[in-house]
Amino acid sequence: MRESRAPVSSLLGRNPMTNRDRTVLLSLFILSLCGLAQTNRPTTKTSSTTGAPDKAYMQKIWDAWGTLDPANVANFYASGPHTFFDIAPLKYGGWDEYQAGVKNVLAGYKRAKFTVNDDAAMHQHGDLAWGTATVKEEMTTNAGKVEMGNFRWTVIWEKEDGKWVIVHEHVSAPIG
Repeated sequence: MRESRAPVSSLLGRNPMTNRDRTVLLSLFILSLCGLAQTNRPTTKTSSTTGAPDKAYMQKIWDAWGTLDPANVANFYASGPHTFFDIAPLKYGGWDEYQAGVKNVLAGYKRAKFTVNDDAAMHQHGDLAWGTATVKEEMTTNAGKVEMGNFRWTVIWEKEDGKWVIVHEHVSAPIG
């Protein structure tokens, strides 16, 4: 003799789910997945995206440094109380301090060439942008000694009066 068994849901005092209930739950689940799968669009301002810093702009900055005259790069830097970190000293507290300090260092060289390497990366959010790169250097001292190497460069730009200017910079070289 066969025993008929009641569904577990009946034994627990619950009604089995109807096809309509299953359809509604499945539809809600699919709609939830669709909402999660949507990608967010960037919130950058359209006016700020034109002319954003790129590798060519980075190279233009380093070409100006290659003249060994800080006055030629001054227009790339914001004036005011911004902090810049170079290889030495520990830090500069604004462009005026940076320009004066670097001028003394560059006075020991007669030629320089800087090349932004292919690892350059830039990111933008509204009127701010930041970039990182390694930069190849070849500098000739006044005594004729050629110095070559690579250093790291991290830079933050802010768009001021329609122009991207550096508001923070960090230049460092690996130890050794």
